[in-house]
Amino acid sequence: MDFVNTHDAQASARGSTLSVDSIEAASTRIAPAVARTPLDQCPRLSASGAEIYLKREDLQAVRSYKLRGAYNVMAQLTDEELARGVVAASAGNHAQGVAFACKSMKVHGRIYVPTTTPKQKRDRILWHGGEYVELKAIGETYDAAAAAAQADVMSTGSTWIHAFDDPRTAAGQGTIAREIVEQLGRVPDVVVAPVGGGGCLAGMATYLRGISEEVSIVGVEPTGAVSLTAALVDGGPVTLDAIDPFVDGAAVKRIGTIGHRVMADLGASVSDHPILASITDAPQTRIVPDERISPKPGSAHILHVDEGAICSAMLELYQNEGIIAEPAGALAVTALDKLDLPAGATVVCLISGGNNDVSRYGEIIERSLVHRGLKHYFLVDFPQEPGALRRFLDEVLGPDDDITLFEYVKRNNRETGAALVGIELGRPEDLGALLDRMAHSRLHCERLEPGSPAYEYLT
Repeated sequence: MDFVNTHDAQASARGSTLSVDSIEAASTRIAPAVARTPLDQCPRLSASGAEIYLKREDLQAVRSYKLRGAYNVMAQLTDEELARGVVAASAGNHAQGVAFACKSMKVHGRIYVPTTTPKQKRDRILWHGGEYVELKAIGETYDAAAAAAQADVMSTGSTWIHAFDDPRTAAGQGTIAREIVEQLGRVPDVVVAPVGGGGCLAGMATYLRGISEEVSIVGVEPTGAVSLTAALVDGGPVTLDAIDPFVDGAAVKRIGTIGHRVMADLGASVSDHPILASITDAPQTRIVPDERISPKPGSAHILHVDEGAICSAMLELYQNEGIIAEPAGALAVTALDKLDLPAGATVVCLISGGNNDVSRYGEIIERSLVHRGLKHYFLVDFPQEPGALRRFLDEVLGPDDDITLFEYVKRNNRETGAALVGIELGRPEDLGALLDRMAHSRLHCERLEPGSPAYEYLT
């Protein structure tokens, strides 16, 4: 059953549409529960010449913008719908918004999350919801959790609170754009926002374009989950075969119909991606090279950024601005490296969430080092004789190179033993010299290429 379409029909029957007026109404409706988050200029990011502002939705009570949409939907439910209880599916942030609303309104809810949802987010869901919320972890992706939640709704008659594909949810998220304009005192030249299910981008774009034809809209997806890109090229939402769940707040296999419709109506172009070659022979939208773009007044564009680049942006935000951003929360800032922005342009990047589990920082640092060309892995066959490791250290390693991992992966004969060796370089440009020394060494050294099956299996 196509539950999303059924829900859209119900919402439309109530006269619920996404518009500037619905966003204005949502702003008033959610005011008692939602914070007016800061809009801060960032000196470090503005050093390139453009005026870069950060909209700090990580400072909401639930540490993400998702409270806006969830509360806006629940505040419009009838007494009968509230009495039946609510059901939601989420990678973690929407769930916290629903939990917060449940406790505030004394409404019981069941919330489904993927098993990959970080413990920090699960704990916060239960904290915000208290006795009013039951948490269920099912499947490895948002889509799997959503399927279980929809089955619950069909069997119990509870009210479904969609994370993104509901005009009321999108209107709640669109209030972010309304605040930005109020805080700036004008419409910015460029607004950069993350894309997961597309509700936030749809709401913000609807409001901004409803009051100005000049603002440029840039949506940003993680390279491992480009569902909006795929939908724009194919002419409608498509279900991706697989996604990388690392950017859990934006890892959605199928974009919402609202997000796709709004960006398609704006004529959004998309950055090229390998997955597009298998989608269609007749693209429905303009595909541009995956390189730096120059947002023109009134343009709309969807681009994607590598997960390693996202990790680097997260670390820079933490080290320089003291901002704890989750992977999806850093998407917009990461995209700045792909934008050619004119000097003096006013650019707003949405920091969409700060629910990052501290236990993930080891992986975040690792992915950042690999992305920056500082971390590399090799299989090295060491002769089983005294002094072999010492020769490797003296003859192969450079003065600024460091071994960060050393473990035997094969030792089944008396002559050689293969070891997995992780090396962190002092500078990315030192790799060439290291490979040259390995080539001239008496040891057999094989580099593991990121993304290869051997790399994924061994590291």
